[in-house]
Amino acid sequence: MSLNLHYYFTILLAKTQKNFYTNRMQLPIRKPGKYTHLKPDQHLTEAKFSELKNKLDRLKFNHPRLAEEVKKYASDGDFSENAAYQIAKGKLRGMNQKILEIEDHLKRAIIIKPNKNSGIVQLGSSVTVEVAGREKTYLILGSSETNPERGIISSRSPLGSALIGKKLGNQIKIKLADRETEYKIIKIE
Repeated sequence: MSLNLHYYFTILLAKTQKNFYTNRMQLPIRKPGKYTHLKPDQHLTEAKFSELKNKLDRLKFNHPRLAEEVKKYASDGDFSENAAYQIAKGKLRGMNQKILEIEDHLKRAIIIKPNKNSGIVQLGSSVTVEVAGREKTYLILGSSETNPERGIISSRSPLGSALIGKKLGNQIKIKLADRETEYKIIKIE
């Protein structure tokens, strides 16, 4: 009886180890998320456009080196057991995808050039509003450059979209969740 039990546990252990090692080698298959295929906002400042252009130049500069590394690891032979090749190939694919995304973003980019002294809130405007007795200043840019902590909001945000097209002295009401907040425009730059 103990021999059967020993045999049973040996087989069970072997199956468990086999599943453990084979499952670790598989990549997870994930469904694309809700926001996976959204195109980035086309509206960019000149500074953001230059930043993306510099990033693209760096990626293109490093691309031949990474391609050469993939070629070197490919010459080592068996692709199924060559972890270094798989990793280098994954990095190269990621770099190629990033290059394509940045090139597309730059090709479709619209540079924000606000019309100063127009008296109307538009992309690139710095707007000072009064809310609950306090003054707050917001810079309205495209959604790829937002930083609410620094007062940079998107033109697609509830506040940004409500401010676009308004004039000095206008009051707007924005309903967020369970409350409504009133803003009065006191300065547009």
